[in-house]
Amino acid sequence: MPVKLRLQRHGKKGKPFYWLVAADSRSKRDGRYLEKIGTYNPNTNPATVNIDNERAINWLEKGAQPSDTARTLLSYIGVMYKHHLNGGVRKGAFSQEEADKKFQIWLEEKTAKILTKKEGLSKDQAEAKAKRIEAEKAASEKRLADAAAAEAEANAKKAAEEAPAAEEAPAAEEAPAAEEAPAAEEAPAAEEAPAAEEAPAAEEKEEE
Repeated sequence: MPVKLRLQRHGKKGKPFYWLVAADSRSKRDGRYLEKIGTYNPNTNPATVNIDNERAINWLEKGAQPSDTARTLLSYIGVMYKHHLNGGVRKGAFSQEEADKKFQIWLEEKTAKILTKKEGLSKDQAEAKAKRIEAEKAASEKRLADAAAAEAEANAKKAAEEAPAAEEAPAAEEAPAAEEAPAAEEAPAAEEAPAAEEAPAAEEKEEE
């Protein structure tokens, strides 16, 4: 029976989660499988890969063929390299101790690379967060400044509208008083003028 190491999709829409399984190559992708040997979560950064290395190597030694994606994951965690070293030991190219030493060196280098990547991602995320906070702060200050300017403009406009009304109110009340004052002073003068002219005429008549 041909066995294949491949991914089986799980999770929900938009957030897939995969199992690495050993299955009959003739079965459906998400159908029955022989053994689950690990998981792969691409939703994290970097992706989370948890695989039972010994079981994966055991299936590879039995002739199981990994799919392209499964091969990439197995290479990422060193399973394919370990399988290669085991083949060298079987052929007598080097001893098991040398194979283990080589694999341990490779594993340390790989771990250092992964750690460096995580630190770089954390630094990038921190910088991106700081920039986002700074942009939000600038936008908030701009909104406050615009609101203050709009309020000052509204107050100035309101004051300009109220000023003419305050100046016109007293002028309207004083206009009639200014016109009435001369009329009150002219009335006695008009009445006294004829009396002054008639007095001599009455004296002349008595002398005749």
